[in-house]
Parts: sequence; structure tokens; C-alpha cells
Amino acid sequence: MKLLEYQAKALFEKYDIAIQKGVVIDAAGDEKIRAADLRFPVVIKAQVQTGGRGKAGGVKFAETPEEAAKLCGEMLGMDIRGFTAKELLVVEKKDIAKEWYLSIMLDRYSKSPLLIFSPLGGMDIEETARTNPEKIAKVPIDPIRGVQDYTISYAMDKTGADRRYKDGLKEVVEKLYRMFFDYYTMLVEINPLAIDDEGRLIALDGKVEVDDNALPFLPDITAFRDKLQEDPQVIEARNVNFLFIPIEDEGNIAVMSNGSGMLMSCIDLISKKGMKVHAALDLGGGATAERIAEAVRIMLGRPKIDTVFICIFGGITRCDEVARGAVIAMRANEAADKHLILRMEGTNKEEAAKIVAESNLPITVAEGIPNSVEAMYRLKNGKGA
Repeated sequence: MKLLEYQAKALFEKYDIAIQKGVVIDAAGDEKIRAADLRFPVVIKAQVQTGGRGKAGGVKFAETPEEAAKLCGEMLGMDIRGFTAKELLVVEKKDIAKEWYLSIMLDRYSKSPLLIFSPLGGMDIEETARTNPEKIAKVPIDPIRGVQDYTISYAMDKTGADRRYKDGLKEVVEKLYRMFFDYYTMLVEINPLAIDDEGRLIALDGKVEVDDNALPFLPDITAFRDKLQEDPQVIEARNVNFLFIPIEDEGNIAVMSNGSGMLMSCIDLISKKGMKVHAALDLGGGATAERIAEAVRIMLGRPKIDTVFICIFGGITRCDEVARGAVIAMRANEAADKHLILRMEGTNKEEAAKIVAESNLPITVAEGIPNSVEAMYRLKNGKGA
């Protein structure tokens, strides 16, 4: 999960890493800006989960509260590389002497956290690697020993960074390193890490990526996540412990299964027949009839979906529970143009088929995944299931 800049900076502040004074704006007007008592000029940044905001017009400068309010009104709702700017971060502009790059990432090659440092900050690290590779230091950090004095010395000596700031850099790296582990991150990045005229190190921008698997242990990050621009069905499904995955916007088929491998197999076969899957949903294990009904309801809530394919291998999840859930959902659905293809294998399969047959609903039971996809194809081409 990628945090927005202001969310990343909230974590920096929690670990006593210096940031600019600022305020988050989500509506036009100068009330919030004036209430924040910022010193002008200020920088206004669109808060979106993508890079290159400056080139896309998502970073602007204002000399007065009135100019800032005007720019905020223009920037709210603007499209930044496919993301809508629903929030803006307004921060005090800083006079800086140097801009550095600093990050810690999980390096699977060395199986350890990897410190990346460059005295050439404020630009993409990929560009620096291409044009000035000697100005980048990559140093694995021993998880047992942590950040050592020689770690910082090596990074600065290799890149020619000013050693006067060694103690300050080490302090920031140590704080960032604690945050890296405390928040189960895959990446923490400060770019630029600025040095002001008084020699203080300040995080002018921030990027943080958290391991999704750790979210149950991080209530503050979960709260951040729920504010991000996500598909409403993704959030709705997550709230009941389903995994909802949007796939092709122009598709009209939904696929549900109890396992990611089976989902991918189903999607592959459907695509080979020239049909398009709009979304997929992983049920997990042990779903009851009520949860199956809830999952189908979520899928049928997408206007573009007219066919739901449920593919279940019944072990922990019983086939009769799946059938009851499908019947409950289809009876509750008022649209007559929806159809459900049901492939079940395993516990209580015969009883499940009987439940479906007695329902007289537009539900087709098929044997095996290829036969189910073929039945779907025939249905969509007016040949009957």
C-alpha cells in the first residue's frame, strides 16, 4: 500500500524527523490556510499515488493566502496521470542549501534492508543512476547490528557528500530505520532530504509503501488506506473479508472462487473465448450461504456485470452452502438480465445441484471449468446454456 505524501510525513513526524509546517486542504477557500498560520510563500502539492506531479501541474507556489486559495480551487479535482487530486498539501516553502536522496527498501537479493543514499536529491533516483552512478551508494544494513557509524561513513565517502552533516544524517537514518521495521514497510523514501541554511535536515517529500499483509496490525495505516482513492466495491468487499479485484472496465463477467490460482485459471479460459472479465472476487475458505450471498450481491452491484461465474472446490466451503447463497442473492436481485454460472466440486455437491434445480432461477450448473466457460459462451451468444 502506497501512502500519500502527507500520510508519509505524519509518520516521519511521529519519529521526530523534521518536516515543513503545513495543512491538508480538501475544499476550496482560504479558511484552513489562514487558520494554519503558515509563513508565505508556500508550496501546494496535489496528493495522489503517483510520481511526476510537478511535470503534470500538481505542484504550484503561492505568495499570499489569496493566491493560495485561488490555486487550491484550481487544483482540487484535477487529473494527475489518471488520479484525481481530492486533497492538497500546503506547506511553507523552505530556503535550502542542499538536496539529498535517502531511502531504505527491502532488498530480496541481500535479504536485508538496503540503504540508498545520494547527495543529488530532488530528482528521480533512476535518472541519477543513469547520469551519475558514482553519486549513489547502496549499503545493506545488517538486521542484527542495525545502522552503524561505518554505514553512514561509507555512503558519504563513496558519493562525496559533505561530512559535516554526518551526525545529522546518521540520526535521520536511525529514525527511518526504526520506522521501516515498526510499520512493516517495503520502502521508506525522503526525496529530497534538504539541508537548510542552519544545517538542519528536513524531509521535503516522502514516499512510504507498507506491506498489505501487515495492515491488521497497523490501525493508523488502515485508517489512511480507507481515505485513499479506491473502488467502492474494493472497500465494501474488504469490510467483510473478501478480496475484490477490478480487471477490465469494459468487461461484463464477474468471477468468484475460493483461491487465487483457480481465479486466474478461470479468467484465462474466459479470455481465450474472447469474453472479458470485469472483476474477480476471492471468497477465501469456509464461506457460509450468507457470505456467498453477500459476495454475489457485491458483484451484481456493478452495473456492467450481467454474468457471475462461481467456481468452487468444496472442502472447507460446502457446495450446498454455496448453492443456498447463490439462490438467496439471485432471489434478492430484481434485474431479469442477470445470470449465474455455478461450477461446484466436492462436499455435498448433489444436494447443491438439487437446491439450484428447485429454485427455478437463472442459475446454470456446469461440470468442470472448461464446460462452465463453454456454457457461458453459448449463453452470451444466444445459443442457450
